[in-house]
Amino acid sequence: MIPRVLFQKKPLEIRRACLFALVAVVSFHLAYGVPMCQGLMVVFLYCLFRLANLPTARQTFYFGMVIGLAVYAPHLIFFWSLFGQGAVALWCILPLWLSLFLLVGRACLIRFGPAVWAIAAPFLWTGLEYFRSELYYLRFSWLNVGYAFSNSPVLPFMAGFGVYGIGFLLMAWAAFTGVVAELSNGMRIAFMVTLAALSTLPLWLPNPEITDVKTMNVTGIQLEGSSSGQVKSALGAALKKYPQTDLFVLSEYAFLGPIPQDVLDWCKQHGKWLAAGGEDPVSTNHYCNTVFVVGWDGSIVFRQGKSVPVQFMDDGLPASEQNVWNSPWGLVGFAICYDASYTRVMDELIRHGAQALIVPTMDSAEWGKAEHQLHGLIAPMRAAEYSVPIFRLCSSGISQSVSREGRMMATAPFPGQDEMLSTQMELARPGRIPFDRLVAQLGLALSVILLVFMMVDAWWTPRPHPES
Repeated sequence: MIPRVLFQKKPLEIRRACLFALVAVVSFHLAYGVPMCQGLMVVFLYCLFRLANLPTARQTFYFGMVIGLAVYAPHLIFFWSLFGQGAVALWCILPLWLSLFLLVGRACLIRFGPAVWAIAAPFLWTGLEYFRSELYYLRFSWLNVGYAFSNSPVLPFMAGFGVYGIGFLLMAWAAFTGVVAELSNGMRIAFMVTLAALSTLPLWLPNPEITDVKTMNVTGIQLEGSSSGQVKSALGAALKKYPQTDLFVLSEYAFLGPIPQDVLDWCKQHGKWLAAGGEDPVSTNHYCNTVFVVGWDGSIVFRQGKSVPVQFMDDGLPASEQNVWNSPWGLVGFAICYDASYTRVMDELIRHGAQALIVPTMDSAEWGKAEHQLHGLIAPMRAAEYSVPIFRLCSSGISQSVSREGRMMATAPFPGQDEMLSTQMELARPGRIPFDRLVAQLGLALSVILLVFMMVDAWWTPRPHPES
């Protein structure tokens, strides 16, 4: 048995714990809602780190649930429009991850002391965020700590850490701040040097020179529930307004079936390329939610299915494989709507050599502006992470053209029926995958090991938190 090292510092008083909880909630909402306040995420994480020192496991669980409901539910109020009363259950699931973080953290603090807890906290936080975002059935990556920086001026730098790496780094600083008074001078120096090196890591990553750039003129049209005749009319108006367009883009589910013949004929008549969402029949009762690419001659030259259909919705079967389109301008990857939220999906496109990403999206107008704004945080982060441009076309906004640095080049508004978005996409070198993907998997592995160890240890030699 490893010797038990009980943390002797007095547990948090409830009054002080309530103050930490209030500061955590306020900091999270300011970081997500107020420009230039994204740095307050480290305050949110610091408060969570300190709340692991609550007197009892029950109190720890309840504080995690209350904080989680207070930070997540207001941003996800649109769940009521999507799921009705089922939204209440979903609002209560996300806070469980905060409670689990605090409970494991409390056990680690009691068992090993503050220094080990400070080292474990970034890995535990990253591992849990990765699992709840990517791996289990109700995976949901929105409201991740990293996405708070999607509209930040420092995004080009922060994205070098990756969306999970941002959370890892901020929790590391929060943990160091939380235990610095408990450390010896030598440990303080070791922590500080390590964190300083991690914080400058993107500056040391290779940044190959961009050469041989090809430009693709892309125009998207926001349409929701339109007939093929209305689509042809909108395409004609877009061609008249933007005659230089190489590729027209329509949203996910632009058609309830394959691309209609009259739309194929329109592409052949005008010699234009089109990417549009539709349903690709697999059998009599099943289909794959697919983006079709129509060539200038009216033929289907490429198709890509949705990799992760949305849970609880009739969203088709998952795609059996992922490929990139070898277009006349370079390699283009397609991700359909929610696919862009998953690094495990998007990374595969980058591994295939994608030089640009196009994301047809069906965000219904009835879901409200808050949903569209929250969903709109994904594309800037992905573009900056991978260093490739992204064109995201939504059925009712907010459509986006994002540069490889994560800068917003152009947008189309919500709800914006018939609104158009035209831009130039520069296809150069293939994208890169951030190093944090390995950190996230390592964090997950260490989290599982820590969780299992704490459960066995608590069962084998259970002890209450010391009161003094």
